[in-house]
Amino acid sequence: EARPVESGGDSVQVGGSLRLSCAASGITVKTSCMGWLRQVPGKEREAIATIDSDGVTNYGASVKGRFIISQDQDNGKNTLYLEMNSLKPDDADMYFCAAEIAYYCSREPSWDFWGQGTQVAVSS
Repeated sequence: EARPVESGGDSVQVGGSLRLSCAASGITVKTSCMGWLRQVPGKEREAIATIDSDGVTNYGASVKGRFIISQDQDNGKNTLYLEMNSLKPDDADMYFCAAEIAYYCSREPSWDFWGQGTQVAVSS
């Protein structure tokens, strides 16, 4: 069964950086719409970054210019990354990796697979 597995969550200070990874077992990263989402308290999970099979990326306004999504399917890897820079207290959250079996990401992807999440804490 396909299942993304996130890792890399940690506690960092404001202004710090962190890199999250998602091992996309059973999912072909480079022929899928992949995304990182976070759980906003009281709301549904929101996609903050997506990347499609052409490598086209899209970012939410809250992270644009600070976060970078990338994917790697070389040398047997099948991994999605999220490089997080200039972290703010509002970035503290549970981050989820998700995949939609589609070459391109729609405006609101219908995610087919979810990971369990990895926790990011930001302290001042």
